[in-house]
Amino acid sequence: MTHQMQPTALDEIAELLAQHGFDGLAQAVTVLLNEVMKLERSNALGAGPYERSEGRTGYANGFKPRTIHTRIGPLTVEVPQARGVEFYPSALEKGIRSERALKLAVAEMYVQGVSTRKVAAITEKLCGLEVTSGEVSRAARALDAELEKWRSRPIGETPYLILDARYEHVRHGGQVRSCAVLVAIGIDAGGKRSILGVSVSLSEAEAHWRDFLGSLHARGLHGVKLVVSDAHAGLKPALDARLTGVPWQRCQFHLIENAMAFVPKPAVRKAVVASIRAVFDAPDRAEAERLLEIAVKKYRATAPKLAEWLEQNIPEGLAVFALPAAHRRRLRTINMLERLNKELKRRTRVAGLFPNEASALRLVSAVAMEISDEWETNRKYLTMDPE
Repeated sequence: MTHQMQPTALDEIAELLAQHGFDGLAQAVTVLLNEVMKLERSNALGAGPYERSEGRTGYANGFKPRTIHTRIGPLTVEVPQARGVEFYPSALEKGIRSERALKLAVAEMYVQGVSTRKVAAITEKLCGLEVTSGEVSRAARALDAELEKWRSRPIGETPYLILDARYEHVRHGGQVRSCAVLVAIGIDAGGKRSILGVSVSLSEAEAHWRDFLGSLHARGLHGVKLVVSDAHAGLKPALDARLTGVPWQRCQFHLIENAMAFVPKPAVRKAVVASIRAVFDAPDRAEAERLLEIAVKKYRATAPKLAEWLEQNIPEGLAVFALPAAHRRRLRTINMLERLNKELKRRTRVAGLFPNEASALRLVSAVAMEISDEWETNRKYLTMDPE
C-alpha cells in the first residue's frame, strides 16, 4: 500500500524555501523528513491515518522528538512510533548505525551476565528500557546483515592502500583477550578516499593480515602502487604474500617515535629527531639517502645501537619519494587514520569490554561505515594528475 505526501506539507516546504531561501533549508528538510517518516509508517502499518483496513499490521503510537546531526546543522524531527509491528524510519538509519551497534554491544554484556551495575545502568540509559536476549539477537541480526553488505561491497582500482591495526578487549573462553582490529583505507583512481574494510580477530597476526588482504583481493582490489602502514606484527610477510612487489611505505611519524627507544641520552633526542626529519624532508631519494648516511656515521661511535637501527629501518620510510611531490605530503604517514581511531576509541570506551568478536566487529564496522560515507561524499583527497 502506498500513501502520497500531503499537499499541505509540500506547500509548507515550498513556502519556507521561497521566503527564506537557503536559510530556510533546515526547516524545509525537517518538514520533508517528518512527512516521509509518516508515509513510511503508514506503509509499514498497511493503513494510513484513521484509515480502516483489513490488511492493517499495527497501529500508530504518536511521535517522539529526536535531534539528528546533518551537514546543514542539527535537525529536531518527530519520529513516528508504532505498536504491534517493529518499525523505525529508514530515513534515519544512516546516522544511527554506530549508535545501534554501541547499544547492542552494551546490551549483549547485560544479557550474557558479564556486566557490572555500571554496564546495566548504561544499557538502560542508552536503550531506554531493559532488553531481553531475544530482542538483542533480532536487532543484531538486522544490523549485521546491513554491515556485512557494506564490508563485502566491490572494490575497484586503488592506487594507494593505507593499513592500520588497533586492539580492543574481548571476552573469550572465560578470559579477557586482546583482539586485533584491522582497517584498510583506499584512495581510488579518482583521488577519493574510503574505508575499504575492517576485520576483527583473535587469530595470529600474520594469518589475520593475510586473510584480510585476501578478502580485499576477492572483492576486486587491484592497481595498488603503494601500501602505507606502520610496522605491525605479521604485516610485512602478509604483504609479501598478497601484494608481491608493491612498494611499502612505513609511517614516518612512527619511525621517529620508534627511534627514540634507541637514543642513549635524553639530551640528544632533539638532535636525533632533527637528523631523521632532514632525511624525510629531502627533495629527492638520493639526497635522503645521503643525509641518512651522514646521520648513521654521526652516531656510529656514540650511539651504535641507534646507528644500526637507523641504517636498517629508516629506508623503509623512503618509498614515498617515488610519488609526485603533492602526494608525498599525505602518504608519508598514516595520520589520516587519526580521526577514525579517535572515533573508534570514543565509542568503544563506552562498551569497555566486548562480549565476543562479533560485537566488536559490529561497532567498528558501523563507525567505519559512517566515516567512509562522509569521505566519499566530500571533495577529492588527492589530485591524481598533479601538474
